[in-house]
Amino acid sequence: MARAIPTTPRKSATQKRSQAMVETLLDATARVLTREGYDRASTNRIAATAGVSVGSLYQYFPNKEALVAALVARHNRQMLELLRDALKEVASFDLATAIGELVRAAVDAHLVDSALHRIFAEQVPRLGQLAKIDALQQETFLMVRAYLEERRAEISVPDLDSATAICVTAVEALTHEFVINRPEALDGDRDRFIGEVTRLIVGYLRPADGATPRVAAPRRRARTGGL
Repeated sequence: MARAIPTTPRKSATQKRSQAMVETLLDATARVLTREGYDRASTNRIAATAGVSVGSLYQYFPNKEALVAALVARHNRQMLELLRDALKEVASFDLATAIGELVRAAVDAHLVDSALHRIFAEQVPRLGQLAKIDALQQETFLMVRAYLEERRAEISVPDLDSATAICVTAVEALTHEFVINRPEALDGDRDRFIGEVTRLIVGYLRPADGATPRVAAPRRRARTGGL
């Protein structure tokens, strides 16, 4: 049986200088991954890109896999924070407008460094990070579930747990497919994609309306992140 590759940092960065070093190394890892690809990335290349010695790198991370795992973890934290911000912003909106803004946030989040996102999608299973992805999905589920509970009077689907799972999975799958795997489909047509996914989700949540839900025109706001 193959020995598991360690993906835990050697030590926690508690001092500002150490934290800055870790961030520098993670930024360099992201640049090397997108430039060279996962298989060609190495600790030597990452250290050189960061402008530090490989010995300094090894003070914090035992190998390339630990660096990539830390980069995935940072990405997950950023995504969750962006989702929290988006949900706070739409808290007082009607359902159709809120869903439209959340779908827009999901697209915006996937468009940020989409090449790196693609590498994560390909390499996370190899790194044994699926448990962390599952934890991210569970936290996303809980936040969206809480929002839908606040809008219970506007939703016709009786089981909010199932409704939340379907909505989160559908938005993530569609956004991932179009942004990561079919980026040309969004060229010049981003708003139409957002509108169609919004109608899909709102139509599922409010099927008793008897008509195609009206999707409000997107509000212009600063890019905040994803669903």
